[in-house]
Amino acid sequence: MNAGSAVTLKRGALYLGCDVCDRYFAGLEAVILLRRGQDLCILPVKHAAAGGYLLKLRNKAGDRVVHAPDFFREHGIDDNAVLDLSVVWSTEQAALVSAGVFGLQT
Repeated sequence: MNAGSAVTLKRGALYLGCDVCDRYFAGLEAVILLRRGQDLCILPVKHAAAGGYLLKLRNKAGDRVVHAPDFFREHGIDDNAVLDLSVVWSTEQAALVSAGVFGLQT
């Protein structure tokens, strides 16, 4: 795994700074969210037809937001949760991974 960054989970949405998006999701419009055990995996979507959650532009600085309250609700994260998540790129999983997210709140 590579060096870490941070994202924020707030009210069912993931907030990603432009540094994270530029490094891991440059030129992409969507990501796929997966739960692997207690970990959250954020995978890049190379082709729009593959689906996923939109990486919506949040501000002029290039920060992005992924609205996915249905995904987090389905996996036991309360709609009012606000969590700062540490993330690292995993070449093995081809994803940005936040370890233990689903063990933080029931």
